Amino acid sequence: MFTGIITDIGTVETVARGEDLTARIRTGYDTSGIDLGASIASDGVCLTVTKLGPDWYEVFVSGETLEKTNLGTWAEGKRVNLERALKVGDELGGHIVSGHVDGVAQVTDVHDDGESTRISFKVPPALARFIAPKGSVALNGTSLTVNEVEGDTFGVNLITHTKHVTTWGDVAVGDAVNLEIDTLARYVARLTDYAA
Repeated sequence: MFTGIITDIGTVETVARGEDLTARIRTGYDTSGIDLGASIASDGVCLTVTKLGPDWYEVFVSGETLEKTNLGTWAEGKRVNLERALKVGDELGGHIVSGHVDGVAQVTDVHDDGESTRISFKVPPALARFIAPKGSVALNGTSLTVNEVEGDTFGVNLITHTKHVTTWGDVAVGDAVNLEIDTLARYVARLTDYAA
């Protein structure tokens, strides 16, 4: 489990593609404190550490994950949002995030809004019903609050701090981002379906 509070920006150093993908990610984390098999959310996707070096870790990405996320676009030099898994007693600053991405959202607009940046996204219609104004979403692993929803489009605001400590300072129209809907919204919708 994660919180959507990004704690490092990693850089993809190598990518090996086949039906699956293996990537090496350079990190500022103290890798001596990371175990093989540990979970690290990388752009919001919970990935298992398969190899470790002094300032890097490797992950294996299955074909299923490549189909559901934007990780298939990873290339050398790509910056990625990183978060280590929660430990008992950690502060829960964002919202509960599983690292199980539901789909990919497309950035449709980016513009300044006072001291913040407003970003609009278009989501697959099947996921739109789970997104609510003032609810939470995880986008590329970052816990964000939804401003407004209109059909299959929704918007968020990013403060300057968030843009500096994540990869959101690089965002552009047309970007595909990993979307994880709020766990609570998923279960409420499921219960509503059963009640109907």
